[in-house]
Amino acid sequence: MSQKNLFSALIAIPVALLSCACAHADLPTTARSPHPEQTAGACADASPFVPNEFSGIDIPAAQIDAAVAQVDALAQKLMTASGVPGMAVAVVRDGKTVFAKGYGVRSLDTGAPVDADTVFQLASMSKSIGATVIAHQVGAGVVGWDTRVQKLMPAFKLSEWYATNNATIGDLYAHRSGLPEHIADFLEDLGFDRAQMLDKLRYAPLAPFRAHYAYTNFGMTAAAVAVATASGTDWETLSQQALYVPLGMSSTSSRYADFAARANRAVGHVKHGDRFVVTPSQRDPDAQSPAGGVSSSVNDVARWMNMMLANGCVNGAQWTPGAALLPATSPQIVSAAPSNPRSRAGFYGYGFNVGESGSGRVVLTHSGAFALGAATAYTLIPSANVGIVTLTNALPTGLPETLNADFADLIQFGRITQPWDELYAGAFKGILAPTGDHACTPKADGTFDCPAPPADAAPAQPLARYAGTYANNFYGPVQILAANGALQLRIGPNDMAFDLTHWSGDVFLMTPPGESAMPGSRSMVTFADATLTIEYMNQDDQKGLGVFRSTRAPRP
Repeated sequence: MSQKNLFSALIAIPVALLSCACAHADLPTTARSPHPEQTAGACADASPFVPNEFSGIDIPAAQIDAAVAQVDALAQKLMTASGVPGMAVAVVRDGKTVFAKGYGVRSLDTGAPVDADTVFQLASMSKSIGATVIAHQVGAGVVGWDTRVQKLMPAFKLSEWYATNNATIGDLYAHRSGLPEHIADFLEDLGFDRAQMLDKLRYAPLAPFRAHYAYTNFGMTAAAVAVATASGTDWETLSQQALYVPLGMSSTSSRYADFAARANRAVGHVKHGDRFVVTPSQRDPDAQSPAGGVSSSVNDVARWMNMMLANGCVNGAQWTPGAALLPATSPQIVSAAPSNPRSRAGFYGYGFNVGESGSGRVVLTHSGAFALGAATAYTLIPSANVGIVTLTNALPTGLPETLNADFADLIQFGRITQPWDELYAGAFKGILAPTGDHACTPKADGTFDCPAPPADAAPAQPLARYAGTYANNFYGPVQILAANGALQLRIGPNDMAFDLTHWSGDVFLMTPPGESAMPGSRSMVTFADATLTIEYMNQDDQKGLGVFRSTRAPRP
């Protein structure tokens, strides 16, 4: 399985694992208890109990108390075991923040401590938060979830006429437009800006429209930009005005510059061998801000979680109608198919993983991660009126998901049912591995064991034969330069340069940039029949996008 920048979002892993470890609250036999904020006026909720809200496992209030009381010890144990530099955790219950604490340090270079107001990059948790911005605009009548994107943004175009003219905001927020998984993420690594990447979506091959789930940061970003345009502003300002200010999320922003300017912020860390070090180049996710660019503290995220659990109600007033939020938190497409007749499916709503617990409870989750140093997750159990968020400042290893799963087990069963640390560590092991057919193996000291070219490797042709410009609609032109007995590949708006190392015959190797691959990854660059194929750009449902055609006239 190719890497495809899974760190920007962690797709089905949290769905599949967390669907087994969730929680609920006691329900009356005839009516549903209102949330604390939903006791009068527009926030009242007196709808009758219906059978599909029933769970056969009751949760005593004391069991929730005991679960909250164990969070601190669980967090400290996981911090010690993982070596992650910094973490913050918050728990909400019945409309209040009942636990909020920081652990470790914001940076190993400074040793400054983390607290509950330390700002972390949320990565793909941004999708759920951004979806509530959309829901607010739906509730205000600016757009609908079923509004066609091209109606709001005429320049929006996909490779098929029907999908172009019928894709809605909801389609793109549910990852069911047909766009390939993580399409355009490699463009971001190469320095393309948001407008350029959204424009290039028109060249991507499409799976069947509304019949295929593929997690796509820039498809979602296109929908968010369209809603902001319809609202008369940009996405970052809309998020601030519509959500962060009304909810009192004063440390939250959708702009990287705001995060970078915070005095109390956690910087990213990566692994060097067996130890964590500060990331040399911090992750700037502005190009995909709606999908991965929010930064916040656990105290701020707790305010958002309380709003979600109160069905859009904040401080006794309806911030947005529950009817506008419900489609986002309802299953819109199967995101993780059952592996056998006994297993439960995972679903995606509009920016939310929507699962079902072992006791039949609805559970809302999302993880986020950057290979350059962020791993985050939240879990909401609406029927229990409980939620937890865990933010860390290191590349993903499964710590946030483990803590949240442990907590959900304690809420539901009064005990931890599975070795979630082992399960998540195993799930993340493949994600953290270098990619490419000739990838290197990381060593404990931070160096790599790299496969050597075959002993019978064929020689390359004279390097001048490879030199020239190769065209590609999606990635733009590649220039191959031959100088001083070596080849260099140049690509992207910033003319990024990559040295090519000969492997065998017409095959060379390069190191992929940015979030697209872990250290040790190597991609083949193959010359054949006046074409150049870059392996890491040309896999799975993006097959063909990594093929570049020579613009040089054929040799006689």
